[in-house]
Amino acid sequence: MYKWIMSVLFFGACAFGLIFLLVSAKPEKSEDEAAAESGKPQLKITASNFQFDQAEYRVKTGETLQVVLKNKEGTHGIDITQLGISLSGKELSKEVTFDKPGTYEIVCSVPCGAGHVNMKAKLIVE
Repeated sequence: MYKWIMSVLFFGACAFGLIFLLVSAKPEKSEDEAAAESGKPQLKITASNFQFDQAEYRVKTGETLQVVLKNKEGTHGIDITQLGISLSGKELSKEVTFDKPGTYEIVCSVPCGAGHVNMKAKLIVE
């Protein structure tokens, strides 16, 4: 009888604990969602296996944007060396003021497989 009562109390406490965790747990916001909620204009770059979602991105000179990298497939990062922009790992967004007009190369900075070498796009600051 004692074992039965202890079993019921144990499983009841476990069920209560699970319910409490499920109700109180808030999902963490992704970098993308956090940047969108900030209300800042964005330059959104989406990466999938061996390609970016666009061949070229355009921004205006003097514009300040939140550059956001979204990994749709695989794990990727971006480097725009001439502008000092590097996004990878946990840092997938950065506020940037584009004050130098020109054409810049965006490259994947995380070795992502056989097509990694060709994973490039252009950023045109007009």
